[in-house]
Amino acid sequence: MRLSEHYGSGQFGLSVEIFPPKSADGDAGLRQTLSDLAPFRPGYISCTYGAGGSTQLRTLEWCQEIQDKFGCTATAHFTCVGSTQGELVEWLRKAYAAGIRNIMALRGDAPQGQTEFQAVDGGLKYANELVSLIREHYPDMGIGVAGYPEKHPEAPSLEVDLANLKRKVDAGADAVVTQLFYDNTAYFRFREQAARLGISQPIVPGIMPITEFARIQRITSLCHAQLPPSLYSRLEAVKDDKAAQFQIGVEFAISQCRELMDQGAPGIHFYVLNRSDASRQIFEALGFEAQPVVGA
Repeated sequence: MRLSEHYGSGQFGLSVEIFPPKSADGDAGLRQTLSDLAPFRPGYISCTYGAGGSTQLRTLEWCQEIQDKFGCTATAHFTCVGSTQGELVEWLRKAYAAGIRNIMALRGDAPQGQTEFQAVDGGLKYANELVSLIREHYPDMGIGVAGYPEKHPEAPSLEVDLANLKRKVDAGADAVVTQLFYDNTAYFRFREQAARLGISQPIVPGIMPITEFARIQRITSLCHAQLPPSLYSRLEAVKDDKAAQFQIGVEFAISQCRELMDQGAPGIHFYVLNRSDASRQIFEALGFEAQPVVGA
């Protein structure tokens, strides 16, 4: 199914994001996670690139396994980093040949050691250019792009960032999946401002359940997402108790997701960090029912 078909028409688009592991133990752990979460029938499971596009082929391998073994639609992440247009088209050819019909089109982060993103000679610099390239060569592909309720760290203002989002949508994106956030008012404001610009594609909130306080501090510092003061205080008070941190994170995510669903979010995209324990509890609390996976 194309990405846009997972949203609208009275259906709620549940989706999950994983990343290619770096070890055999990581592979085994991810397969267990997929076994735990696939029964909830997410509309799709997306798989990221590594830093600098370092896991391109592994991304495709995992996408094939998601579809062939776990019976879920896969969405492959795809970035401009380190590739010429010819190399990007060749990767798309491999993805299409592997049965992948949905792409998450992202500019990608600057390679380590660089302060700003620089396209390689013959490459692309912006995500809207990548969307256009996909549409040109594979017009039937489903395409997702990223949105930033609290502004992309490199954008001078939210208004400029929204204008960049409009360019990605106008280039042919089917849906917008947001960066993680913990303040729903940021998502609601972002959604309203996008609508004023004429963006009608689904804007899907991205949720990362908090399982460890130190880890989420690192992650939010990198992407400039804000932890609400009350949540921060609760987590700081139990900074030496990982079980308590986990429980607070799960309870907060359940409450956050319920509000998003009540306020008409078209779906929720879960950043699960290759672990199923928190997400499984959240899915069950939200009323998603697990079903047997045929062939798993």
